[in-house]
Amino acid sequence: MIESTIAPAESLRGLCGGRVFLPGDPGYDAARTPWNVAVQQLPAAVAVPTSAEEVAEVVRAAAAAGLRVAPQSTGHNPGPLAGRLENTVLLRLSDFTGVSVDQERRVARVLGGTVWQDVVEAAAAHGLAVMHGSSPDVGVAGFTLGGGLSWYARSAGLTCNHVIAAEVVLADGTLVRADSEHNSALFWALRGGSGNFGVVTALELRLLPIADAYAGMLLWDGARAAVVCRAWADWTHGLAEEVTTSLRLLSLPPLPELPEFIRGRQLVVVDGAVLASDQRAAELLAPLRALQPELDTFARVPAAALSRIHMDPEGPTPGISDHLILDDVDAAAMDALVAAAGADSGSTLLAAELRHLGGALARPAPGGGALDRLPGGYAGYFVAVAATPELADRGRADAARAVAALEPWSGGRRFSNFTEEPVPAASVFEPGTLARLRAVRAELDPAGTFQANHGLD
Repeated sequence: MIESTIAPAESLRGLCGGRVFLPGDPGYDAARTPWNVAVQQLPAAVAVPTSAEEVAEVVRAAAAAGLRVAPQSTGHNPGPLAGRLENTVLLRLSDFTGVSVDQERRVARVLGGTVWQDVVEAAAAHGLAVMHGSSPDVGVAGFTLGGGLSWYARSAGLTCNHVIAAEVVLADGTLVRADSEHNSALFWALRGGSGNFGVVTALELRLLPIADAYAGMLLWDGARAAVVCRAWADWTHGLAEEVTTSLRLLSLPPLPELPEFIRGRQLVVVDGAVLASDQRAAELLAPLRALQPELDTFARVPAAALSRIHMDPEGPTPGISDHLILDDVDAAAMDALVAAAGADSGSTLLAAELRHLGGALARPAPGGGALDRLPGGYAGYFVAVAATPELADRGRADAARAVAALEPWSGGRRFSNFTEEPVPAASVFEPGTLARLRAVRAELDPAGTFQANHGLD
């Protein structure tokens, strides 16, 4: 860290009850380290607030010192920020957490650094569900501001369009409320426009009257990949909107903490949720069950169980990934996926995944935000463990190979929640939406104080 960036950051010392860390300070390395530990973050300072007031103090002090501010809760997707933090205060919200549920209104109020599992459990205690993702320890705010894909997505749309209000610290340090009646331009921009407009200190989320769902996974040996992948692709065409699933080719390491029957194996997994009766769900899943999976855990389960059916790792993990959105898939696309990432491909990918989109995701949400829908039929996500630089390089190459194999079925659109490297904003937003987002940012943050994971350039 060069001297010119340390000196301005010195003015932040003493804020957040002393929870401001500069390079060389005890605690700086721990505070700057994201959930994805393969990414190096080297900010001018790290501030760890525990209240909206402390957030506002840091924003004002950073602006006065000529520094930028990058909000972050868990750091699951830190890659796009990694090379842009030299003159930036990393505002870690991980200690600013909490959730309360208004059962009568079916609304959860979630503080800025809260992770999904806390909200899932709080909602489930009242027989309700929230539009969470597949990882229990992902931060609610970052996930939601970027759009948010839930196991309820094909019937209920993107998570961001279930936000009914946000509390935000703006570039001048003021705390405002944004909803359909107050600061409506900001409210629109926050829902899908990422963290380009301020620091979200609280969100109010609409909850769903769902106490349980028919959910789980079907698992086959990797040798069945071609057959299962083709069948899944065919099954998803015209599928009822109450079904949201993903397909994954998994290459599991021989780790002792894994169950013996999957340890070190190549597998094919279809998992997800069906929002229907047991009988209706069984009818919908029958074509996949006819392929005689080795394991079938689909059953009626409490809503709180859905956050872990994907078996995403919990706790800091090194990873490298790539992503694209596919307009559609056919047998040739699935053969290309298996050739690039299947058992005989030589790929080092831990998972090559397609998530089924469409349904409510494809329709503009009434009164929706900047990302009111997600065009495309499937989202591809390819991830490798990056425990060493060498493994990261191999994983990056293998993820890129999988993307290249499927590009003939893609229109070039990206989804920021799955995009872990800088990409042009034009690949995420339609031209009119992007122009409007830039106008909102220019009005609210003309000096460019805030740095989001995914900017608007």
